[in-house]
Amino acid sequence: MKPPLFLRLCEYIYLHTLISCFHFYFLGLLHLLPNTSMAEYVCLFHKETVIVKSPKKSPVFLRTIVLLFGIVCGIYICTVCLRQINTDSKIKTQNLQLIESPSPDRNILAQLEARIPTLHYPKPQTFSRGECIQNPVRFFAILSMQRSGSGWFETLLNSHINISSNGEIFCAMDRRKNISTIMQTLDRVYKLDWFNSASKNECSAAVGFKWMLNQGLIEYHKEIVEYFNYQGVSVVFLFRRNLLRRMVSLLANSHDRYAKLLNGTHKSHVHSQEEAAALSSYKPIINSTSLISDLREVEMDAVKALEYFNSTRHMVVYYEDLFTNNTKLDDVQEFLGLPRMELTSRQVKIHKGPLSDFVKNWDDVIKTLNGTQYERFLQADY
Repeated sequence: MKPPLFLRLCEYIYLHTLISCFHFYFLGLLHLLPNTSMAEYVCLFHKETVIVKSPKKSPVFLRTIVLLFGIVCGIYICTVCLRQINTDSKIKTQNLQLIESPSPDRNILAQLEARIPTLHYPKPQTFSRGECIQNPVRFFAILSMQRSGSGWFETLLNSHINISSNGEIFCAMDRRKNISTIMQTLDRVYKLDWFNSASKNECSAAVGFKWMLNQGLIEYHKEIVEYFNYQGVSVVFLFRRNLLRRMVSLLANSHDRYAKLLNGTHKSHVHSQEEAAALSSYKPIINSTSLISDLREVEMDAVKALEYFNSTRHMVVYYEDLFTNNTKLDDVQEFLGLPRMELTSRQVKIHKGPLSDFVKNWDDVIKTLNGTQYERFLQADY
């Protein structure tokens, strides 16, 4: 690497100054020496250009001062050069550090911050938290679709001693008729002033609820995202990979609302194998004509929700993974910032087994989905 122009200039000035000083000092010494040819010595410096003249007598003391002055100037110039070199070295070092260890950008910082849930210390108006008032609370919301396992998932969470998940609170129209009523309902939940059988309000370490995408969530997504980010609400997306299974469950549940197969009572969730067998005995007929467009519409609803709520602190959980991956519930507890516990539920799966056992026109469904991107839904997934 070539030295900077400034350093080369300094070296040039210093060398010529030092040579001149030694030159004049040497001439003075020659003048004092007897029987010495001045021309012989002078030509040592500039053979071709110097015209020798008899120098005037000068005191050695004066020439010594000139020499010292030249040395001092040389030291000063060297000091300046060294400072310049040090400065350049520092700049280069800093540049290398910037290249090798770049400062974390906002995206990386945001990702690091996103791993830590926001802590709150709510002060409810309807009761006193007592000795738990100093215990921090995390806020969460489960965003899902009907018949995606959200009821079962919520019972698992509520088996944790520190979690209060308050159910599908926006199923009632009056709580979501406009954004004002939605905000009022959210405030009640997160101030611990919402009461139901799942509430562990005094010493809850995490409080939330489940919210279906078709319950005002998409319609008012901008205001809700702003609220979630301001209040530090962690979002858990719960979806099903196999949308065909969801469709079967949805059709069967809709039928039971009117048929009431369990002794004249409609149940969306059951707690025994006998009840599950009774509900799964009904085999719905799937509209094969609109099947692909229906599946695509549900798929796009999930994509749209993920896009709208992408700026929130969130994680995505799939219903099937909760069966096949034993650590997935641990990941959820870690995401909520809670100590890990073994989570349990008394609910029993209704449609357990191959889908062909639960669809009346299964052959039509096979013909419709074969060769499409949804063909995978025909296979057993757990």
